Amino acid sequence: MSAVLNQDGLDLLFGDARTHSAFLDRPVDDEALRKAWDAARMGPTSANCQPARIVFVRSAGAKARLLPALAPGNVDKTRAAPVTAIIGHDMAFHDRLPRLFPHADARAWFVGNQALIESTAFRNGTLQGAYFIMALRAFGLDCGPMSGFDAAKVDAEFFAGTTIRSNFLINIGHGDASALYPRGPRLDFDEACSVV
Repeated sequence: MSAVLNQDGLDLLFGDARTHSAFLDRPVDDEALRKAWDAARMGPTSANCQPARIVFVRSAGAKARLLPALAPGNVDKTRAAPVTAIIGHDMAFHDRLPRLFPHADARAWFVGNQALIESTAFRNGTLQGAYFIMALRAFGLDCGPMSGFDAAKVDAEFFAGTTIRSNFLINIGHGDASALYPRGPRLDFDEACSVV
């Protein structure tokens, strides 16, 4: 892979992209969400385990189910966002490994090892959620990723009877740039990185 993303592409994903808390009154259609997923699913996960599972909360009824689980500061912005994605991870992801990673008996690596299941599902599901943010940005959508919710309430409301656990939320739409704060500082390479 010798191609390099140009500066416009880098700005779309990183330089100009911001975390949005306010959104314009513009809808987000299912096709945009599908395109973003189709791009994000190509990102790497260990043993191609792909544990991420996403519920898109769009309707007023579904939002009413989600809002009671949110921290007070997240309620209004989530109510106003066109779509909120619940990024979860499937604790039974390994049952799909015979199809997703057929080169070895990868399922056997996890059976009976709950600690490995939990760490792998959480780590790789988080990675997939991050890939999904980048994909949404690549397709012209803005994101407001959030913690600040009661995961047990979200799981009971949206994942009851499943092996899926919630990780974080993403409000999705077309951001209102007039509501942005100045960008916060970032650590320089020498503050965060070392080469050994």
